Amino acid sequence: MFQRIRTLTAFTATFALLILCACNHAVAPQPAQPAPDRVIGFITDFDVRDDAIGICKAVMDGIAPGVRIIDITHQVTPFDIAEGARFLAGSAPYFRKDAVFVGVIDPGVGSTRKAIIARSKVGQFFVVPDNGLLTLVQDRDGIDAAREITNPDWMIGSKLSSTFHGRDIFSPAGAHLARGDDWTQAGPSLDVARLVRLDLHTAAIDDKGLHAQVIGTDGPFGNLVLNVPADTFARLGYAIGDAVPVTLAGRSYTISFHKTFSDVPIGKPLFYIDSRGRLSLGINQRNFSQTYKITPPADLFIPKKP
Repeated sequence: MFQRIRTLTAFTATFALLILCACNHAVAPQPAQPAPDRVIGFITDFDVRDDAIGICKAVMDGIAPGVRIIDITHQVTPFDIAEGARFLAGSAPYFRKDAVFVGVIDPGVGSTRKAIIARSKVGQFFVVPDNGLLTLVQDRDGIDAAREITNPDWMIGSKLSSTFHGRDIFSPAGAHLARGDDWTQAGPSLDVARLVRLDLHTAAIDDKGLHAQVIGTDGPFGNLVLNVPADTFARLGYAIGDAVPVTLAGRSYTISFHKTFSDVPIGKPLFYIDSRGRLSLGINQRNFSQTYKITPPADLFIPKKP
């Protein structure tokens, strides 16, 4: 009897040891791959009604697992490179100095326009079509080097579509940059001075006053974004509280200048300096663009203060 108990006890201990060893081998954790250090800022005119954005992000994550992607916007007005340039330049200062931007507002997709990587003098990388999308970044930060993306290893593969370079070229190249790959391997160097630039209108002051333009609207609120920096408007002599005569899209108005929307009654218009340091037009809790039926581009003139 005692012999049978000793034998059973020994068998049980051996069996338990075998299970413990098997479990240790089965659940041994594998070393995790660190996520890329660089964040990607992603901006397109794709909208989010179909699968295009998800596909592009999946491509990025497949090349740089765990990469952090910040959506700037995917609702740039379709084909509007100038608006995309404004949003790209407006958001870049709030990203890290080594951030990567993937920008796809690309009405020339599949044509002879180049797919490029450009590095700003700040140190940020921009993966974009060479169609002027970098104009405002170049004006403010400068571009110190650029390369054309020609290396298939930096693309999705040899079978590229002619209409979805956001998936096939820009997303993979951005992911390679985010994971720290040598960007000089992407393709040949380009002359920075020969990058395509937009012919953007700038506000001008002459003896009569300020000649400017409506260049956009502010999100769903309908405020008019003007190409007038605050310091340019200041040269006209108007102060907070002043009534400002303005000719807008050929019609004349008088609109007061204030710090913020609540400084005027609900439904009343105002000039103000927006969060980006530009002169803008809005209505307290109303939509200026819809109310006055003004859409960009539209001309604007403000005379000098008497």
